[in-house]
Amino acid sequence: MPNPRVLTIAGSDPSGGAGIQGDLKTITMHDCYGMAVITALTVQNTQGVTGVMQIPGDFIASQIDAVLTDIPADAIKTGMLGDRAAVEAVCRALKGANARNVVVDPVMIAKGGHELIRENAIAAIKSELFPLAELVTPNLDEVAALIGRKPQNEKEMEEAAREIARFGCRAVLVKGGHLEGSNEAIDLLYTSDGFSRFAMPRLNVKNTHGTGCALSAAIAATLAKGYSLIEAVSEAKQFVYSAIERSYQIGHGIGPLNHLWSAE
Repeated sequence: MPNPRVLTIAGSDPSGGAGIQGDLKTITMHDCYGMAVITALTVQNTQGVTGVMQIPGDFIASQIDAVLTDIPADAIKTGMLGDRAAVEAVCRALKGANARNVVVDPVMIAKGGHELIRENAIAAIKSELFPLAELVTPNLDEVAALIGRKPQNEKEMEEAAREIARFGCRAVLVKGGHLEGSNEAIDLLYTSDGFSRFAMPRLNVKNTHGTGCALSAAIAATLAKGYSLIEAVSEAKQFVYSAIERSYQIGHGIGPLNHLWSAE
């Protein structure tokens, strides 16, 4: 049987740690066939993002149509979309393809603080993209952009997950890796069955560039292989934890996690 097919729709990171490049590495390490649609070109390295060039919405939609009319996807992951035109184009294309196992990583702010999305896109993500999603995976800063407040503890993470779910997605994974005052990296998954808690010891490692991209791509790949959502989140979290634990310094800033750890 052919390997499961996973499409990532995201921005390009020329330094290779995040975005399309990081997603394809992650998808490949999960024994899936990776396909990619580029939504934006960035000027970035381990020291930060200094420029963004947005791909026009119609061209994004044409890329998606070209792939999916030829190679159906078993799962789709979306990352950086940039502006409202990009969001709307992606939604039209996904609806037209009857896409399934859609994992939405609402990428909004780079680690260095550079904004990766325009304000008018956030409303479109909530009203148009989230209802197509099997899972949405915001970190705490993205939660703040979505609902106007940043969770400070697990109870507030639960409240935020419930609120985000009202936008129409089937499940929400609130990532608490940046939660202050905890010695664990805690993620909370909210579904119609309630909450599942995923926690790993916090690693004292600075090389974490691309963790959110890798997590969502790993979840999509694992869903494509037929695993349940809880199984997919659990496996993806372990994959990312091991990739951070086995990271090594590349560049002069915040280096990437080691996507290829399992091959080594």
